[in-house]
Amino acid sequence: MLKIIRTTPYTDQKMGTAGLRKKSQVAMQENYVENFIQSIFDAIGGVNGKTFIIGGDGRFYNKVAIQKIIKMSAANGMKKLIVGQNGYLSTPASSKVLLKNKADGGFVLSASHNPGGPNGDFGIKYAVASGGQCPTSLSDKIYENSKNISEYKILETADIDLSKIGSQKLENMEIEVIDPLTDYVEMMQNIFDFEAIKRLFAGGFTFRFDAMNAVTGPYAQKIFEEILGAAKGSVVNYIPLEDFGGLHPDPNLIYAKDLVDLMYSDKAPDMGAANDGDGDRNMILGKRFFVTPSDSLAILTDNYKLIPGYKNGIFGVAKSAATSTAVGRVAEALNIGYYEVPTGWKYFCNLMDSDRITFCGEESFGTGSSHIREKDGIWAVLFWLNIIAVTGKSVEEITREHWKKYGRSYYMRNDYDGLDTEVANQLMHDLEERLPSLKGKTFGQFTVSEAKPFIYNDPVDGSSTKNGLIVYFNDKSRIVYRLSGTGSSGATLRVYLERYETEKLAENVVEMLEGLADVSRQIGEITERTGKTKADLLT
Repeated sequence: MLKIIRTTPYTDQKMGTAGLRKKSQVAMQENYVENFIQSIFDAIGGVNGKTFIIGGDGRFYNKVAIQKIIKMSAANGMKKLIVGQNGYLSTPASSKVLLKNKADGGFVLSASHNPGGPNGDFGIKYAVASGGQCPTSLSDKIYENSKNISEYKILETADIDLSKIGSQKLENMEIEVIDPLTDYVEMMQNIFDFEAIKRLFAGGFTFRFDAMNAVTGPYAQKIFEEILGAAKGSVVNYIPLEDFGGLHPDPNLIYAKDLVDLMYSDKAPDMGAANDGDGDRNMILGKRFFVTPSDSLAILTDNYKLIPGYKNGIFGVAKSAATSTAVGRVAEALNIGYYEVPTGWKYFCNLMDSDRITFCGEESFGTGSSHIREKDGIWAVLFWLNIIAVTGKSVEEITREHWKKYGRSYYMRNDYDGLDTEVANQLMHDLEERLPSLKGKTFGQFTVSEAKPFIYNDPVDGSSTKNGLIVYFNDKSRIVYRLSGTGSSGATLRVYLERYETEKLAENVVEMLEGLADVSRQIGEITERTGKTKADLLT
């Protein structure tokens, strides 16, 4: 039975670059999810006759929220809803399913790399017909709707059984429950040389993939163990859990500690990798060797000709402004397009849709290509395996040869977490005001050549976006300051350090960047304003 529920607005439903992200307890408030979904439906002119996809990373409250969305979709006249079995779909797989079915939009229920559980985080990403995140103009309209909403439509009916693959009806809406793996696995087989990778594993190559108790566990088992022949047990933490087993599903050196410890031990396999909660981020490791996401993007771009799916060439490459300049040197050498964009995957989508780029990436462990409109963790891992299979070289050898060819960007991100939002905003405001006065000043061995806000003028739609502040030095070093929008509470100041070297290729990144880290705190007045004498997290 159709019900129209009277409701009162929540004023905190503004989407960030990765959708709506809140604490689970916030999302569980009465009508909270319903208000947000109805605000989206209203903002896009309704969903009558439209087709959507839905799935998620399996975190806490997803099952409840998915049932709410199903019932609201039917009540609002949707024609068809494609749902991943048991509510599962990784973010990359959801983009593929959306594009394959030419759907009008979709929902991915995930807070990405943030912890899950009753005291963790909950999130909803809204994708548009292109398979990517909705543009700012639309997210702003959704937010305005959410502040004025007075009612929503929903069916009063029993929950839908999502365990069985096949079609069923809810009023006039078709619900198709699909295998969440099939389309994605087929796509990977069409891009990479699976036969070469099979031979690699058959020859004794050892591998460890940590799915971090999140949604890519089943994908990884299917691809790496069942199809490619990696030894059974190569994929660990492969069962998606609502609280990720208490893990923080962020594939970095801190949160993927078990994998890192293994890779730096005497029992290290030849390659290690990890994905985050919804499968769009990745970390790459060799034996006692870590590949930064910035270097990974540059190396993948430089080796694109080894991958069957890109044998006809690539258009170009883009990176976020905060990501190191390593891939820029590759783009120049290959004579392909090169773009710097604000943080947020939606900025890459315009460049992909207009055939300006094929590859793209961010320093926050996200890399991808135009095969979908999201970053893709397993894609990046397969890319590395394909390079290794063709060249016969190790992760470390591939990376060191790249540094020898192009020079090395020593790179690190310093996160200052849990800041008072007002303090963080004032710090950034005042720093921006001081930027012009920094030019020509010397801080230790570093002399400022230029300091300015990063402003991106989109070559496709003509929009202009300011995102972060950049201080450049005469020796090609850089410091980038920006506030993060990925947390669910408080503010995080992220400071990105980059130092370029062609001769002095030392091992200790922290020591190489120690002086620049001190300069970053001095220029930003971080200690004086926040009381923090060092970063809370180094990545």
